[in-house]
Amino acid sequence: MTTVSLTIGSIKLASPVILAPMAGVTNVAFRTLCREQELAKTGTVSGLYVCEMITARALVEGNEKTRHMTTFGPDEHPRSLQFYTTDPEYTYKAARMVADNNLADHIDMNFGCPVPKVTRRGGGSALPYKRRLFGNIVAAAVKAVAGTNIPITVKFRIGIDDDHHTHLDAGRIAAAEGAAAVALHARTAAQRYSGTADWSQIAALKEHLADTGIPVLGNGDIFQATDAQKMMTETGCDGVVVGRGCLGRPWLFAELSAALRGVDIPPEPTLGEVTGIILRHAELLTHYDGEDKACRDLRKHMGWYLRGFPVGGPLRAQLSAIKTLADLRAALEPWRESPALATDADGVRGRQGSPAKVILPEGWLDDPEDETVPKGADIMHSGG
Repeated sequence: MTTVSLTIGSIKLASPVILAPMAGVTNVAFRTLCREQELAKTGTVSGLYVCEMITARALVEGNEKTRHMTTFGPDEHPRSLQFYTTDPEYTYKAARMVADNNLADHIDMNFGCPVPKVTRRGGGSALPYKRRLFGNIVAAAVKAVAGTNIPITVKFRIGIDDDHHTHLDAGRIAAAEGAAAVALHARTAAQRYSGTADWSQIAALKEHLADTGIPVLGNGDIFQATDAQKMMTETGCDGVVVGRGCLGRPWLFAELSAALRGVDIPPEPTLGEVTGIILRHAELLTHYDGEDKACRDLRKHMGWYLRGFPVGGPLRAQLSAIKTLADLRAALEPWRESPALATDADGVRGRQGSPAKVILPEGWLDDPEDETVPKGADIMHSGG
């Protein structure tokens, strides 16, 4: 057995595998399911499972939906929270609130979102171009948790596009301002989720920050059990962040952890076993949000769960319209004992789309040293 661990400030992980925050996916129900799967298949919970992204300003202003999104399971540890933020003042206040009210054990900040409604206001993956503003935000979070055991980490992309790379500067700035680790999604904002992640840029960032001693995490195209080991070997990164690869596959973390530790990788579940996992997901969501919302939320997961299984269109259509848990159980019952295996269990999942020009505020590229907080940028967003 190989020992592969990761230390982020005060947090020590037995496995360097981290669940990426994904809006509408990585709520307490899904995180609990991933942790249960890892425990059942490997006998341990070893990685870090991060909450859905929340807006720092919304937390400060007491938004009820935002507070609900910060729900953690009673045995969930460490509790990891991610901010979307564009303003040092609200960053400080939100991080201070987390510390004062014991809301989480770790704070990450996302500067990776490439969607137009965010970048056109200067948020997400547009923001690291403004080096002083980016540094001010990281510094504010670090200052807010000074004297606590809460580490601050930062996630970003390679840059806006191929002509405007920002990751090396962003990594250096984050380290200088006290971040405990950085994570790189190895695509530009212009790529969005298309094409192939450029892992060579993760290696470049790791080399660039070698003298700082802080961990560098890689993100992008982790879809199968051996991908984490492959990324770490090829890039020298200290850990991996997993997003789309776990959609409909909450057991992926067990597989990644096993591969990294050099033990037998758990077998892919049969269709019958997947029906049980879906029902458990439904139970957890119902406890978190009530039956009606749980069923509506589950619909988007069905295509991911059933990908590659020979179930036919009628079942898929039925599951995409479920309204009650009774409907769900009835629809899945005929498949409960199925030994079928998915034909492309470890294929590319989730959104892909096409590259596109990044929409930025007028004059955004004129002065990278401008530390003015962009107006109207502190809105919720859909990921990085």
